Amino acid sequence: MVLDRVPVTLLTGFLGSGKSTLLTQILRDPGFADTAVIVNEFGEVGLDGILINHGDDQIVEMTSGCICCTIRGDIRQTLLKLQRDLDLGRIPNFSRLVVESTGLADPAPVIHTLMSDPFLDNHYMLGGVITTIDAINGEATLDSHKECLKQIAVADRLVITKTDLIDESSSLEQLEKLKSKLSSINPNAPLLYRQEQGYEFSSLFNTSLYDPNSKTTNVRQWLNDEANINNDDIHNHQHVHGHDHHDVTRHGSDIRSFTLVFEEPVEIDNFAKALEVLAFTNGTNLLRLKGIISTTERPGRPLVVHGVQHVFHDPVWLDEWPDENHQTRLVFITNKIDRETLDDFFKSWLGSYKGQWH
Repeated sequence: MVLDRVPVTLLTGFLGSGKSTLLTQILRDPGFADTAVIVNEFGEVGLDGILINHGDDQIVEMTSGCICCTIRGDIRQTLLKLQRDLDLGRIPNFSRLVVESTGLADPAPVIHTLMSDPFLDNHYMLGGVITTIDAINGEATLDSHKECLKQIAVADRLVITKTDLIDESSSLEQLEKLKSKLSSINPNAPLLYRQEQGYEFSSLFNTSLYDPNSKTTNVRQWLNDEANINNDDIHNHQHVHGHDHHDVTRHGSDIRSFTLVFEEPVEIDNFAKALEVLAFTNGTNLLRLKGIISTTERPGRPLVVHGVQHVFHDPVWLDEWPDENHQTRLVFITNKIDRETLDDFFKSWLGSYKGQWH
């Protein structure tokens, strides 16, 4: 039975903090079989949606576009489309909806829209906000990116990820500093540890209606600022960006998103060495890399890789390709690294590389 209003959980967190991994794990849990998902990606070409592992009856919708405009456009329309499809019997019932926002998104417009849009309010309610934080890069990210601070401040639940990668005393001290900083930014949100033994996903969703009054003064001010933006302001904002011609692969002056497509399969050893050198020489400005790789060694089984700054996680072999495109695709989000630089880099490391940019 579908509730009168479906509770919506906003899943946010900076690039590479583990949102998509956490979401996949949630969807695999039988207790969340009736969960629908909307994934918002930064840029025109993404992999998050096709790599999220979900059941046949679970609904995963994709949106992409301008970071600042999307929640007032694509995501809102996607929510309304879900409701129309549900009313017409085109999709199975769902009792919970998770919206995964791009790691570069300011969460305030998302929260305000979900709380105040009269059309959405008839069918959905904002039940809570979950924010993921990378135990390794979290503190540095907080210092460098204001979006990360906002994502933490608005949260009902703070999930610290990648603690299993910490094995040095200095790193443990760094984790304690991170925890202290998180508590100072958002004193009311419990800290949860994804790798902790006995961790239960239900602890993420045992919230009621989102309550801005339980947040800090900053959060309430951000939401008030959003409330003061009227339709004319939104129209003018879109016009400044060039409306349909706004470059959705750009965020600010230095951050870019682009995808490198390899026409031919790659050798695993050469590719691994290239990524190792890339992380060593440009790791600080490599905000996220996520890729699906066609290899000469296993042509029928793609390899999934993902890394954040200097840290690359263990690659995962898939049993089959998740879509009809069997080419290697590397999706980059970078700071002060242009696409031509990476194009030249892979040409030098992979002699047979003949790729194209999107």
